Amino acid sequence: MPGSASRRTVLAAALAAAAGTAAAAPATASDRPAVPEPAPDPAPGGAPVGAPGGVANRFWSTYTDWRTGHAEGTRAVAGRRPGLVLDAPLGRTDYTDPHTGRTSVWEYARWTSPAHTPEVPATEAIASWNARTPAGTWLQVELSGTYSDGTGTPWFVMGRWASGDTDIRRTSVDDQSDGRSSVWTDTFAVDDPASGLRLASYRLRLTLHRRPGTALTPTVWRVGAMASDVPDRFTVPASAPGLARELAVPRYSQNTHVGQYPEYDNGGEAWCSPTSSQMIVEYWGRGPSAADLAWVDPAFADPQVCHAARFTYDFQYAGCGNWPFNAAYASAYPDLNAVVTRLRSLTDLETLIRAGIPAITSQSFRKEELTGAGYGTSGHLMTVIGFTPEGDVIANDPASPTNEAVRRVYLRREWENIWLRTKRYDANGKVRGGTGGVCYIFWPVKSAPSQHRALRELGLL
Repeated sequence: MPGSASRRTVLAAALAAAAGTAAAAPATASDRPAVPEPAPDPAPGGAPVGAPGGVANRFWSTYTDWRTGHAEGTRAVAGRRPGLVLDAPLGRTDYTDPHTGRTSVWEYARWTSPAHTPEVPATEAIASWNARTPAGTWLQVELSGTYSDGTGTPWFVMGRWASGDTDIRRTSVDDQSDGRSSVWTDTFAVDDPASGLRLASYRLRLTLHRRPGTALTPTVWRVGAMASDVPDRFTVPASAPGLARELAVPRYSQNTHVGQYPEYDNGGEAWCSPTSSQMIVEYWGRGPSAADLAWVDPAFADPQVCHAARFTYDFQYAGCGNWPFNAAYASAYPDLNAVVTRLRSLTDLETLIRAGIPAITSQSFRKEELTGAGYGTSGHLMTVIGFTPEGDVIANDPASPTNEAVRRVYLRREWENIWLRTKRYDANGKVRGGTGGVCYIFWPVKSAPSQHRALRELGLL
């Protein structure tokens, strides 16, 4: 059974259960900040696009974006890839790493986005970010919002992240709830969507950390969120084929790594996400250097897959399947953007493939639901690289015995349904959750006009 399945299954089951009864756990997210309320999002040039079908994206990435909101010790940096850096520390803070027990002192500064009102009042939101954190630095991403009844949420931690793993252990934060919404690893979710409660607006907060007395700084190039209200559905409408094209994406098998690096979840079935991420990173001509890979056992084939697993690993989730961590990993390579979002249909995927942009998709299914897969899974990532003349899906499926066997063709109607549905029946007839079209999309900063148009059409620019 492929990829990060067991822990993602637990989260999906929890979300499905929460839809029936609102959680009553105490609020454990961090306290509300003592900062002025930022002005509403002005939605400039790269304005958010609300996608029909219950999905809306908003990402801050331009020099103007970084100069909006509320800066406390951060500074916007112009250039080919505008970013946000730590300029003058706001103060110092102690951080005790829950995975090492080590307490360290850090200087920090913060940036809080304007309040953004998505076109889709949301039941879920997933933040993602593009950044690089040199040794001696790290960052925290938080989300806070206003519900549709006018009340507010606390600040929820969406991730504590570093490019490396020597200063802190990158981690999600469990047990965050205000009794109305919860954070499940990487996903903010309203506990009882049937109640009508929705997230009407939200802000994101970045806290940049560095070793005291240094001039080090993280650099953040993009931060944002996908907000969605995808209806419960066991099946989705069929789309008509509209494209025949296949992209030349490298092929890597997760199963050739079975038993490798138990400290990063033991290779094999747990590595579908980093294996898929590495395929797309290399499609865009990026990848780790020989020096970067020096730590990998030279007896292991495809050491870059081991590298991706190590540097996407979430020490709380105890796996490599944290969606934003995979996007952040990809974005740390030169001039590469990466986001987590939802798409509405295979037509949207065809828009990307037509422009030369592959996508990493998340799905779950029983063995008999996907002809030719040869397995069932409660959570798996694969890479869509094209469509046949008949409209069937061409995927680099890392749940294959060898690299040569990774390319698969899956029936369009079957694949479309297992990817886009939000509810499914498992092998025991129990109702489980589905991802509702979740995917990762990576693309270069300097993209072709056709790629820029496709990304804008899908609300990603």
